[in-house]
Amino acid sequence: MIKRLLDIGVAVIALLLLSPLLLATALAVALDSDGPVLLRQTRIGRQGRAFGMYKFRSMVKDAARIGPYYTTADDPRITRVGRFIRRSSLDELPQLINVLRGDMSLVGPRPDVPAQKSLYTEADWALRCSVRPGITGLAQALYRSQAVGQQRLEADLRYVREHNLWLDLKIILMTLQRLHGRGSN
Repeated sequence: MIKRLLDIGVAVIALLLLSPLLLATALAVALDSDGPVLLRQTRIGRQGRAFGMYKFRSMVKDAARIGPYYTTADDPRITRVGRFIRRSSLDELPQLINVLRGDMSLVGPRPDVPAQKSLYTEADWALRCSVRPGITGLAQALYRSQAVGQQRLEADLRYVREHNLWLDLKIILMTLQRLHGRGSN
């Protein structure tokens, strides 16, 4: 209950404080390429329930039809503005709306696309889906986007087994350090 109240409070304050940045990012995305400003992508949440996760669009229109669900560093589907908003994680800010809706938390395993279920055993998938997914998680705090699949899976499952308010605060601080280039690895 405390975690949920903290999620709501922080999400509301962040949306208010970041509204100029959100508007500027939306304008940059709109001016850079054709297509909607926001992307609503199906992800898997708590108890295995599908939900629509919001992000600023960082790829060309219909990118999902052109290539796989994952991207590479030199993926030609990523737009010019998209490269910047991905590197700075600005593309993730609309997920604050998902936090308010109860689909996500500030901290938890990153929500997977349905196709990623095949990467897990049934027991690991059930464990992973026992908590709300997060905007950031242990894998992002430890590795940012450089984690290989097994590292990400292990970090996600470790978070689910060990999560508590203090770990969440530590992950938020570690994530902020990584965003500012001071994190290791």
